[in-house]
Amino acid sequence: MKTLFLLLGLTVWAAHSAQAQSSCTSDGQATPVALVERFVSADCEACWSEPQATPPNAKTLTLDWIVPGKQGEDAPLSAAASQDALMRLQTLRRAAPATSTKTSSPVLGARANQLRVAHGLSLGGYIGTSIELKTALRPGSQTTLSAWLVLVETIPAGADGTSTPRNLVRNVLQLPWNKRNQLSKIEHLTLHETRPLSIPSGAAPERLRVVGWVQDGRGRVLTAAQSVCAPT
Repeated sequence: MKTLFLLLGLTVWAAHSAQAQSSCTSDGQATPVALVERFVSADCEACWSEPQATPPNAKTLTLDWIVPGKQGEDAPLSAAASQDALMRLQTLRRAAPATSTKTSSPVLGARANQLRVAHGLSLGGYIGTSIELKTALRPGSQTTLSAWLVLVETIPAGADGTSTPRNLVRNVLQLPWNKRNQLSKIEHLTLHETRPLSIPSGAAPERLRVVGWVQDGRGRVLTAAQSVCAPT
């Protein structure tokens, strides 16, 4: 029961925190033109340390996933491996790599879809996050959308054994947003979710931020966004 009250309290706090912490949002940021995802096996320590040709930047939303390896908890990167990486690979219809692999998806970035992500401060092992989509649906359309809100730890080059800046995925919220439009005119729709995400052991709270994207039923990335924290 105490856990239930804690989570309810954190959910309410997250809504206020994400709004109050306006310096950690995607407001004013350009929509990325591509979503690049790098998957590294927890067995392959050398894959993590080798230079990458695609460092994170403002135009490309780059994520780093560590996939559980065959060595299990004995794998050198097992501390940061997650089942979420396997779930994402399944969504992409890709097999878990023995070493590493990379995917790239264009972000369509239609003006009809406006995405906003935000996060607040860490509290009690959690961080308040939010994702909001404003979209316009045409009459008679049936839209199957999937929203992904990802908590990442931004690791600079030279830290934690990596020679390349990385956005290491630490937690994932995946939301099915299925909407049917039966109106006779274009419907302007707002979809919103506020949720506290747990901070895994070993993650540095000061390096956390959120990225998000929305894809349709065919897996096409319609829009994407990433939060930026202004210096305090």
